[in-house]
Amino acid sequence: MTVSAIRQTAPGRLTVTMEGGAEIKSTLGAVTALRLYPGRALSEPELEEFRLCSHRALARERALALISRRPMSKKELRDKLVRKGEDEDTAEYCALWLEEQGFVNDESYAAAVARHYAAKGYGAGRVRAELSRRGVPRDFWDDALETMPSGDEKIDKFISARLNDPEDREQIRKISAALYRRGYSWEEIRGALARHDADTEEC
Repeated sequence: MTVSAIRQTAPGRLTVTMEGGAEIKSTLGAVTALRLYPGRALSEPELEEFRLCSHRALARERALALISRRPMSKKELRDKLVRKGEDEDTAEYCALWLEEQGFVNDESYAAAVARHYAAKGYGAGRVRAELSRRGVPRDFWDDALETMPSGDEKIDKFISARLNDPEDREQIRKISAALYRRGYSWEEIRGALARHDADTEEC
């Protein structure tokens, strides 16, 4: 199979036309790596290698664009690429490549998620749920949770804004349930209510 023409379609993007009219979208890096030029004859294995290199190069660019918009876990990136139309092998390749380049790091991402939710007043339970939802490996959960500051100040502020009567058990029940949904343990909740002289008998 012979290369008929090579034309630039965008900065760094090229379209290679093969004899017979078939077109392969590619990148400057892939074309130069295989030293392609009009009139160059490619064997079938060389052509398949070029197709694969081109596809992966374009997929890497897509993956870089995605990760530049917001941090994400390796699994989130893989899933996003698949939803964008990449096959699972290519998505895995891109995620591993970005991890090797330092653009994807599940450990630092887990810590960032923990800090983010702690700052918004959520507890460790909510952080665990988020880490699970985002596909962060459990190996990184404990270290991430250790970076969270004590939630006492956030819980106390939450209770102060809602507790009008420390003896109103219905009010206390609702506050306790709300804090539990925010990821705080019953032990943390009972301790905080006790600091506000609230009746914790049913908590």
